[in-house]
Amino acid sequence: MSSFKNIRIVDNFYQTSSFFPMPLCLVGTLDEKGETTSFGAYSLCFPYYIAGKGYYAMILECRNNSNTARGLIRHGKCTINFLQYSKKVFKEHVRLGYPGDTPEEKMKDFKFHVEDGLRAEENPEEKYPKVISEALQVFECTWVRELENCENVKVQEEYEEPYNNFNGITSKYGAHFILKIDKILIKDKYYDALINGVNKRNFCPLPTNWGYRDSMYFWCSNYRTPSPEVVPTRVVDITSVKYAANRADDVVKFSDDALEMLVKVPRPFLKLVLKGCVNWAKENNCTLITSKEMKIINDKRSKEKQKKWIDNYDSRIEKIEKI
Repeated sequence: MSSFKNIRIVDNFYQTSSFFPMPLCLVGTLDEKGETTSFGAYSLCFPYYIAGKGYYAMILECRNNSNTARGLIRHGKCTINFLQYSKKVFKEHVRLGYPGDTPEEKMKDFKFHVEDGLRAEENPEEKYPKVISEALQVFECTWVRELENCENVKVQEEYEEPYNNFNGITSKYGAHFILKIDKILIKDKYYDALINGVNKRNFCPLPTNWGYRDSMYFWCSNYRTPSPEVVPTRVVDITSVKYAANRADDVVKFSDDALEMLVKVPRPFLKLVLKGCVNWAKENNCTLITSKEMKIINDKRSKEKQKKWIDNYDSRIEKIEKI
């Protein structure tokens, strides 16, 4: 006998037929005139392209007649804002998620503050959705219209078949938007955590949403400190690493001490890692990768760390000069 029950799968299965943990975010888009930002609450927003594509992307699922969908179809830009949990913050998410309100109605009693994102600072002639000042992190995104030929999609009251499969209008009521990530903005404390190492004290405290249930309530969990678990290591024979490295490129080669640093790379990822090393070497006019170069390559955040050190140094010098 099975220890499980077979539940019927119905519409909105992620919250009607299961318990599915999701993020909680506010998506900002421009109004019809492209002047004012309004926000809608979403949880069906996930990483889509994470590597090997030339750009990174999120996917957003929403009603095709929502303010968010209309803003993306008209202007192709949005901000995805992640806020820390509190009952007041969650209540505002629920209010902003109510369907049918106009952008003006949503923003009339908006509980947060807004500011320009980095894209607006870099391109002051362009109009971009605002970011929420209280957010812990924000993704500034652009809709990838060229996927599934969405360049000519227009705002309509209703959409008829044929529907797209994964981008644009995907059903009578639904839409999916592949969103290229242009910028990730993050508050200083959590920036430092990503650059210098995450621990229990500096982990970004984001909530978990559980969706709308029983035709009455939205449910959300507060942040709880996560627990780390060490990844098991399996050492690959150095001969296998050398064999793969010798075939990685005709010009760029690896020293033995560099290859020793790759013996713990899982076999399915070894070719990809070697290719990344070769690409770095060619960008930096390097034909022999030694352990010195490997340390630089391994430190994905070396530039950020160097910039942070320089900024801190300049700040200290400025304070000394004022004294």
